[in-house]
Amino acid sequence: MKSIIAYFNKPLLKVSLIFGLITGVLVFAFFLGLYAMDIVPFGNNKILDFGIHIILIAGACWYYRKYVGNGFLHLWEALTIGYVVNTIGALIAGWLMYFFVTYGDPSVFTDYLAEMKALMLEGKAELVKNIGEAEFSKMYNGVGSMKRSEIIMDEVSKKTVMAIIPILVISLIFRKQDYGVFHNKS
Repeated sequence: MKSIIAYFNKPLLKVSLIFGLITGVLVFAFFLGLYAMDIVPFGNNKILDFGIHIILIAGACWYYRKYVGNGFLHLWEALTIGYVVNTIGALIAGWLMYFFVTYGDPSVFTDYLAEMKALMLEGKAELVKNIGEAEFSKMYNGVGSMKRSEIIMDEVSKKTVMAIIPILVISLIFRKQDYGVFHNKS
């Protein structure tokens, strides 16, 4: 048991997990804010929550560089922080949303599915032209059979794909290494 505790006692992991937890809670608060304004809090309306991920990834890199790395941050540390914060934030937000649509207000999920079907029917001509009638029917029926539990993995997969470039950019911005070991001090 002590080895497990010692593993999670590393500053790189602790900072990332704490910022990931904060990210997940803030994304869920954004979700609840959309819900309170009677906006379907899924789909295109929810995509703005990715800004929270970006801000907190940058904040975690800054914090680690300033307080843990004593002004230094290697690229691999920044990448690790970015991906852990993003993944933990998406997992926590996904689970909180799942619990909300399962136990809080299930109509949010059914409204989302109805909105998706309406959008698909609205653009049916263009979709059929691009992918064909059979594929459109398969996609349309797939939306109707979507389960609430898919919210979690949908959140994680979308945030992972969306985060690749921002995490690289943030990592490059905040990286600062000590190059003194390469200089000849004789």
